[in-house]
Amino acid sequence: MPALSRMVGFVTTSSPDRARAFYGNTLGFALTHEDDFALVFDANGTMLRVVKARSFTPAIGTVLGWQVDDIYVAIRELIKRGVRFEQYNLPFMPQDELGVWKASETDRVAWFKDPDGNVLSLSEHKRTD
Repeated sequence: MPALSRMVGFVTTSSPDRARAFYGNTLGFALTHEDDFALVFDANGTMLRVVKARSFTPAIGTVLGWQVDDIYVAIRELIKRGVRFEQYNLPFMPQDELGVWKASETDRVAWFKDPDGNVLSLSEHKRTD
């Protein structure tokens, strides 16, 4: 038996109502539990704990990400749900009109934020071997 088995994701919110709507309605994860400390979602088989805090400053950089089969299909679906993808305008990381950065011939990444400013990402990794 492995010492580490199932991953649990954590993000922080200072606005539980907005986080509940975003992770539940917008991203489509099922709320499985809520108490004074956290909202708990089933993020397609991974537990996601959205920890409640009185105040919060988001971390710099991506805190959660999802690997998808087709990044453009996923982006278009999330845009329909109200998600806005980030455009960073960095010379070393050119993004297309939907916010996708082509990291390599096989890898693509796009970023968006939750209501608290946590940076989340989508990534597509196509292997040619």
